[in-house]
Amino acid sequence: MEEKDKGTKRYYTIGEVAQMLQVNASLLRYWETEFSILKPGKNRKGNRQFTEQDIDNLRLIYHLVKKSGYTLEGAKKRIKEMKAENGKQAELTRSLQHIKNALQNLLTALDELPDTSENHV
Repeated sequence: MEEKDKGTKRYYTIGEVAQMLQVNASLLRYWETEFSILKPGKNRKGNRQFTEQDIDNLRLIYHLVKKSGYTLEGAKKRIKEMKAENGKQAELTRSLQHIKNALQNLLTALDELPDTSENHV
């Protein structure tokens, strides 16, 4: 499967995902037991069906374990830290959006005030 084909399918088989990452399917099954973020669905036959999100999670795990040299426990800890960081970013984004809305409301209110300045010539 070529990279350009990615995104045209809704679900990918374990063989397709293994080929994308250039790992054995058995490694993907093992990682599924080790990492709670991996929860591929299964069809009626019991075959795993990986979504784009599953593949993104597998790429993250692959990067941490194979490229960055994390142990499985270290990778789990780092993923937890990343989730916490994302949660903090989301909270900050919400707070900034509230501030932006308040400032826009204030600007609108100021624009609606009658002009009380007198022109003295």
